[in-house]
Amino acid sequence: MEKFKKDPMVCKIGDVTFAGQPGDYPTVCCFSIFQESDKLFDKGSRRKGFNEKKAEELLKTADKFTKETGVPAMADIVASPGEKFNKYIDFVTSVSNMPFCVDAIMMRTKLDGAAYCAEKGLLDRMFYNSITVWEQDLETEVKEMKEIGVKNALLVAFDTNDSTPNGRITGAQKLLDVIDKVGLKLKNIIVDTTTLNAPANALCGIANKMIKEKWGFATASAPSNGSYMELKRFKEMFEYKGWAGFDAAVEALSAFYYNDLMFTGPMAGVPRVMTAVALADAFLATSMYNTTRQLPKDPNHPLVKLFPSFSEQLKVAWEKPSDLKKM
Repeated sequence: MEKFKKDPMVCKIGDVTFAGQPGDYPTVCCFSIFQESDKLFDKGSRRKGFNEKKAEELLKTADKFTKETGVPAMADIVASPGEKFNKYIDFVTSVSNMPFCVDAIMMRTKLDGAAYCAEKGLLDRMFYNSITVWEQDLETEVKEMKEIGVKNALLVAFDTNDSTPNGRITGAQKLLDVIDKVGLKLKNIIVDTTTLNAPANALCGIANKMIKEKWGFATASAPSNGSYMELKRFKEMFEYKGWAGFDAAVEALSAFYYNDLMFTGPMAGVPRVMTAVALADAFLATSMYNTTRQLPKDPNHPLVKLFPSFSEQLKVAWEKPSDLKKM
């Protein structure tokens, strides 16, 4: 693992800083909440409302693990077609200060959610999830994002005719061309190279590296898509604990491999995922130290927070190179 010749962009959404050079900042874990199958809804019924006590526990647990591990959490707030984001956004922002995204299948639902964030003064804390190459009315969507004043957006880069990393570059360029044509000025761009399955997330990492080299944007993928699509099969083969190990592994490997932000599945998985990502981040930062002799820029990075004695040894070894041989 080496530094990029040109420093990639550093992003700040809400109080969370991420991206930049590998190892400088921890990987953001963006957990879904209020998705269709979320157990916060009794028997899957969304009309009856959600279990606010359970939702608060999930958000506070994520905040607790951020405080303890140094891994930042964000909320991927999901609304179903025809729903409004309002009640979900109000609830999340009343319980936690974490950044969040508005995530929906339908363009109108997303735009209405973004507009509500603008009304509430939350655009610095929100990112738009997402604009895609397969949206048939993409230019209209981007124009409305501009009118709303969206500052942070996720670009899902994928070429349906080319599933290689090069296809992700092609897809990203198509989206950037529309953004440029419309004149949407974004403060932060995150490029999501999408996930086909768990091992294919390696292609996302390769594409992410290419994107950073070409544009310097923050990069993302959804490793949880790869693990959750195997949930039933692997639970039958290895039981739940076996699948949980599989999930933690794909999250950790992806955190190490050029992902600044990851979509990490339902928020109920926070304890399993955030500890795995914390170790991956510490592993990455230590690997980078071997090249740069620099510790992370974030003082709350997992390497510093969870391994204070070791990180202090690295710091001393940099000041006294001969001490590095003793480690």
